[in-house]
Amino acid sequence: GFGPRYLHSTGQLHKGGPPSGLFLQVVDDTGEELAIPGQPFGFGKLIRAQAAGDFASLQERGRRVARIRLEDV
Repeated sequence: GFGPRYLHSTGQLHKGGPPSGLFLQVVDDTGEELAIPGQPFGFGKLIRAQAAGDFASLQERGRRVARIRLEDV
């Protein structure tokens, strides 16, 4: 995946820990797509897929989650 080293541990806590959090995703779908050498997709698509998967996973576990898209602000 793409993100800091602690992301895996915090993801486990958020998705597997007690349902006491309120989660907010701030995403930016604007900007130029940066190619990933040897892949049919770029970093933007990869990051959007990761954010969408995290959002869906939190929802499936009954967590309170919202998303703000910067282009909507």
